[in-house]
Amino acid sequence: MNVASDRRAPRTAVISGGAGGLGTALSQHLQRLGWRVVVLDRDLRGLQRSDMQIPITCDLTDAAALADVCAQVVAESPSIDLVIYNAGLTSVCAVPELTDTAHRHLFEVNYFAATAMAQAFLAPLRASQGTHLAVTSVAGFAPLRQRAAYAASKHAMTGFFGSLRAEEAPHGVDVCIAAPSFVATNPDGKADHQGLSPPGAAKDAIDAMSAEQAAAVILRGFECKRAFIPVGRVAKLSSMVMRLSPAFYQWLMARVVSAS
Repeated sequence: MNVASDRRAPRTAVISGGAGGLGTALSQHLQRLGWRVVVLDRDLRGLQRSDMQIPITCDLTDAAALADVCAQVVAESPSIDLVIYNAGLTSVCAVPELTDTAHRHLFEVNYFAATAMAQAFLAPLRASQGTHLAVTSVAGFAPLRQRAAYAASKHAMTGFFGSLRAEEAPHGVDVCIAAPSFVATNPDGKADHQGLSPPGAAKDAIDAMSAEQAAAVILRGFECKRAFIPVGRVAKLSSMVMRLSPAFYQWLMARVVSAS
C-alpha cells in the first residue's frame, strides 16, 4: 500500500488522541503525504481546521458522544481508509496503590473507546478495504513493573485487534498492531487526581524515541502491511525475548527497571 495515494480525492484517516504527542506526529506525517486527517480529542487547543485537518472535540469515554462523532465523520467523509486507535492513559504505581476508579477509567480510554470506534468504523473500512491501526505498547505483549493496569489494558487491545484481524481479512481489511517501547511525549510527567497521565514520562525509560521517530516507524510498517510493528529497539528486543523465554523476560524486566 502506498501511503501517498494518487487518487483525486485524498484518503481519510481518523486518529483518536490526535491532538498531542504521538497522535500529532502521526497526523502531521500523514498530512504531509496528502492524507485528510480527522483528529478526535478532548482538548483541541492549538489545532486549526483546514482542508487536510478536521479537529473534532470528543470525550472518548462518553459512549453516546463517541457514537455520534463517528457517525458524523462517516457521513462527512468520501471514504474512511485508516483508523488509528492512539488515545491512551497510563498509571505508574504498584498494585496495592491502584484505585478501582483509576483502573476503570484507564480501561475506558485505552480499551473500550478503541473497541467502540472499531465497531463504528467496520462498515466504512470494509467499503474502502482500509486498515485498523491499534497503538498498543510493549506492555501489550509483556508484563511491565508498576504498570499492571496499563499492561492489562494494552493486552486487552492486543487480544481484540488480533482477533479482529482474522474476522476482517475476508473483507479485504488489514489490522496492524503497533507496539512502541518508550516514546518521550509527556516530558512534564503531569498526572491527574487519580494518578493517570498520558504515556511518555516514564522515569525508567530506556532508549526513548521522539514522537516523530515513532510515527515514522509506525507508518512505514503500515505501508508494508505489517501485522505487528515493534517500535524502537527495546520493543524489538522485548518481543524476541518474550517469544523465546517469558520467564527470562520477566526476570530481565524486573532487574533492569529496578536498577534504573
